[in-house]
Amino acid sequence: MSARQVTDIFAALGDETRLEILSRLRKAPRRSIAQLTHGTRLTRQAVTKHLRVLENAGVVHGTRAGRETLFDFDPRPIHRARNYLDQVSEEWDAALLRLKDYVEND
Repeated sequence: MSARQVTDIFAALGDETRLEILSRLRKAPRRSIAQLTHGTRLTRQAVTKHLRVLENAGVVHGTRAGRETLFDFDPRPIHRARNYLDQVSEEWDAALLRLKDYVEND
């Protein structure tokens, strides 16, 4: 996974409304825009905008079903982003250990 893909995922997840949409999709997959809008103060246009950001990041996928599009949550990109961050964290830990060894042994 590229750094750009990770950036897109975290940018998409960095909004409270999009996190709420993802939460709704985790609880009840295959939801329409109307269903995702129901019970919120958001307009369909606002939900559509947020869904496009989530879809561009790959964490939501829309499937046409007749006249509407049903959306599903896909956690795989988030898992890949976490793996990427774990790898970066391990690299930093190793670099800090090398620095510590250098400072303590010189």
